[in-house]
Amino acid sequence: MNHFDRVQSFIELCHGKTASIESMEDAFRTAVQELRFRHYACCSHVDPLDHPSHAVVLHNYPPAWVQYFSDEKLHRIDPVLQRAERQQAPFFWDELFSSHSITEAQQELLAEAATFGLVHGYTVPIDISWIPGSIRASCSVIPESTAIEPGSYFTIGVMALYLYTCVSSARAPRNGGVASMPPELTPRERQCLALAAQGKDDWSIGRVLSLSQHTVHSHIERIKQRYRVATRVQAVVQGVMTGQISLGDVSRR
Repeated sequence: MNHFDRVQSFIELCHGKTASIESMEDAFRTAVQELRFRHYACCSHVDPLDHPSHAVVLHNYPPAWVQYFSDEKLHRIDPVLQRAERQQAPFFWDELFSSHSITEAQQELLAEAATFGLVHGYTVPIDISWIPGSIRASCSVIPESTAIEPGSYFTIGVMALYLYTCVSSARAPRNGGVASMPPELTPRERQCLALAAQGKDDWSIGRVLSLSQHTVHSHIERIKQRYRVATRVQAVVQGVMTGQISLGDVSRR
């Protein structure tokens, strides 16, 4: 199965009438294994063993590490979680922590994680503040080797966004009030995003809509800012999840 078909199949499963949290995580776990990742953690930034009922904690990390992480309350100092809350773009642990200073306690945390095989990770920050009661989150994956195809990181990142958003929506507290509503895009912004979902670049979108490449780029950047995301792929995911564009817009690619 190629990357696009894998993502499309997962999106359809998540939006299916019989979709459940269990079925979505099972499909995600299968994709993780087939794309040659050893571990995943698609989680709210909370204590993994002592958290609010609406938090999302989906992972296959070693139980002994999870227990240690919880006992020591390491979610409070985890440099991966802290970085995911400060930036929107996905990142590789090795590139980030080799060039950014971290505390001695954080260095010890990463060293201890390495003894459980949690090294060379890749993290996708997740911010869905438009869902009531949502908690800052991220999804990290641990590769089996350094020879992972770049497209696999892209694919797992898109699937992680869908998985977390769907599960978080299902678990949102019913009496927790209403958070900020998801952004309502203008008709032109929806047109640009729908064409971006089909894989078109700014120049191609401009040709279709009779706009300049600069104008299209401005529309896409404004959408990303309103959704608080770093990439157009993340914007497409949020656009589908909030009903601003349809699943058919993606499948036409």
